[in-house]
Amino acid sequence: MESSGSETPVTPSRYESQKRRDWNTFGQYLKNQRPPVPMSHCSCNHVLDFLRYLDQFGKTKVHVFGCMFYGQPEPPAPCTCPLRQAWGSLDALIGRLRAAYEENGGSPETNPFATGAIRVYLREVRECQAKARGIPYKKKKNKKPATEMSGGRDDSSSSSSSFNFS
Repeated sequence: MESSGSETPVTPSRYESQKRRDWNTFGQYLKNQRPPVPMSHCSCNHVLDFLRYLDQFGKTKVHVFGCMFYGQPEPPAPCTCPLRQAWGSLDALIGRLRAAYEENGGSPETNPFATGAIRVYLREVRECQAKARGIPYKKKKNKKPATEMSGGRDDSSSSSSSFNFS
């Protein structure tokens, strides 16, 4: 069947839309640097600076070591500790930017979002936030098929950093 030329464009998925927004935001961040940084000169240090810059917009309370609520998952009163980006949000952001970099012509070998320094930074953020909240981080295990799950028990402790983009 011939196309009439008036096809409706496919609406991008939530994931694709967010990836494009993240990519544009990072590109704008590089342009705002003094001097501006072209994407071709972007390094993992620029990515790390971007992640630290994003902390000012975070909504996750991260207690500092001297705070009387340090290590308490649900403190009973407010405190002056800073708000930061949650580890799960940063991890998902890096995943989207890593994919966008390669989709926009970047080589996997030179991907600044895929370096060891980024992985180390994310691991340190995860561990620091877990200690500050008094919640040990447990690595997710691969889920077994539903027929083998233990009595349908829901392990809600691992759901806080999962993202569903469908």
